[in-house]
Amino acid sequence: MKLFLLTTFLSLFAVLPASFSAQPNVIIILADDLGWSDTTLYGTTKFYQTPNVERLAKRGMTFTRAYSASPLCSPTRSALLTGLSPARTGITVPNCHMPQVVLEATVAKKGPPNQKVVQPGPPTRLKTEYRTLAETLHDAGYATGHFGKWHLGPEPFSPLQQGFDVDVPHHPGPGPAGSYVAPWRFADFDADPDVPDQHIEDRMAKEAVKFMEQHKGGPFYLNYWMFSVHAPFDAKKALIEKYRARVNPADPQHSPTYAAMVESMDDAVGTLLDTLDRLKIADNTIIIFTADNGGNMYDKVDDTTPTSNVPLRGGKACLFEGGTRVPGIVVWPGITQAGAHSDALVQSEDYYPTLLEGLSLKSAPEQQFDGSSILVALKGGDLPGKAIFQYFPHYGTVPDWLPPAVSVHRDDWKLIRIFHGAEKGAHRHLLFNLKADLGEKNNLAAQKPELVAELDALIETFLKDTHAVVPVPNPAFDPKQYHPELEGKQQPKSKAKAPAKDDSDPALQGWKARDCKATVKDSIVRVTNIGFECFLGFGAGKHSGPSTATFRIKAKPGTSHFDWLPGGGKAERAPFTLKGDDWQEITVQIPATGPLGIVRLYLPMQEQPVEIDWIELCSTDGGKVTRTEF
Repeated sequence: MKLFLLTTFLSLFAVLPASFSAQPNVIIILADDLGWSDTTLYGTTKFYQTPNVERLAKRGMTFTRAYSASPLCSPTRSALLTGLSPARTGITVPNCHMPQVVLEATVAKKGPPNQKVVQPGPPTRLKTEYRTLAETLHDAGYATGHFGKWHLGPEPFSPLQQGFDVDVPHHPGPGPAGSYVAPWRFADFDADPDVPDQHIEDRMAKEAVKFMEQHKGGPFYLNYWMFSVHAPFDAKKALIEKYRARVNPADPQHSPTYAAMVESMDDAVGTLLDTLDRLKIADNTIIIFTADNGGNMYDKVDDTTPTSNVPLRGGKACLFEGGTRVPGIVVWPGITQAGAHSDALVQSEDYYPTLLEGLSLKSAPEQQFDGSSILVALKGGDLPGKAIFQYFPHYGTVPDWLPPAVSVHRDDWKLIRIFHGAEKGAHRHLLFNLKADLGEKNNLAAQKPELVAELDALIETFLKDTHAVVPVPNPAFDPKQYHPELEGKQQPKSKAKAPAKDDSDPALQGWKARDCKATVKDSIVRVTNIGFECFLGFGAGKHSGPSTATFRIKAKPGTSHFDWLPGGGKAERAPFTLKGDDWQEITVQIPATGPLGIVRLYLPMQEQPVEIDWIELCSTDGGKVTRTEF
């Protein structure tokens, strides 16, 4: 009998595909700025088309009440990766592309006189001492790859220092560099030369497919954090025209450009699903699909807002439902039922501890989570009494913005605490029953003081447990300068100032600094405050044809590029590599076929100043040389 059972077991194992791994693969797809009403999952859109997201939903469980950790992107990204609330990490705004390295949240001594509280100053990097999901899975034998947007800090805080073996395109910025349609302005990631006008999601999905093919034997963890559908707002021309023909001005969603962006996002999801099926590993792959915050309701494209989150109130950058309720799908073979739906409350912080429990992996000693496992819900159960929190201690300028606040959801109820927003420094509260009032129109705080106190006590415990750096009363507050009627109203963008006289340092000799500060001392250009799109630009129209750019530079190791914009057209690019911290001479070949036009020397983002001794342009055909000795 024992021999028979052993033989049966071995025969079953023998028919398993070669790609079978005892531990399932993990794919997390994070869409950027994709609102709850931006897919066809919830019956809230007639304009957008997302058949592949629907296809994904049919394989697993769709959550009707999935939430991001924050109404902005970087805080949610940090929460998903660490299982920790933005209240604990301090990352509460998307400023992780800034050149300054700040690792702790702080509060200034005072704020503007028209504001009741002083809001915290957040970190600009996700500290590497937090144990990430990538590090945990990597230690468990997973191949780990990050593809797409990061926005949690450049090196030494990039994905490569946070547990990932691979990072493509290794870009620290907040969105696609320049455009969704090639050419892009990534430091070392160009479009496929045989694909004209390539879309960034088509290329990112292609790179993700390569990773899956390479590791089809598993297990692998694929982090596909899309650039879509964040600004800048552009898309494939054919798709824009497709949706332009379908526009109904009476529909609050009627931007053909945004609809085209949504379709390209959906196509990328389909590419991943097709690959899983082709490799025969879909039955051994967990997929989580969600978004980092609600839909953008404040920018303009096609003479309208990018999207509408109706029936939800508000959108990106505010604590109402439109800012934090997002699409949510989990496909977990053997755990979730195909086509299932759940009304359980789930949030970004929950996915990490859920994966640990479901994969039978242990957390590190003394590791803590602010999220909790939702495995019971994935199996069809409920999560009664579960509370989730969103911490957004900042003033806004978008529609439906609130002063610095924190919220709690529990069952059907949602309480928002506005820090010191009432008289005499007391907190102000908004209470909504979301089951009866999804649009958050009826504040019940005055009618239910006991429930307010109960939920506010949960908030207070949450803030203490996470050691949150909270807003404090502003000692410089002047009631005469306070305008409560402006709360929730979108503030007009300041009008562009008339072009000022060129105030560049004459010592730069025609070179102009962008996204950085450049000064000349002792014949050396010193570049500081280096942003992720920092460059020195120069009008080199007199140079034409094949040329070289040579410069003597002192900077940290990294890759960057030298661009030229012939006739104001699309930028052409030549990459270069910096190999050390000492002075080095770099020569870049420029295979131009006409006038160089504007040239730009891009510098890799770093906190340390970059120094440049001289820059020389040389036309190899005519021998013209322009050498700038600073």
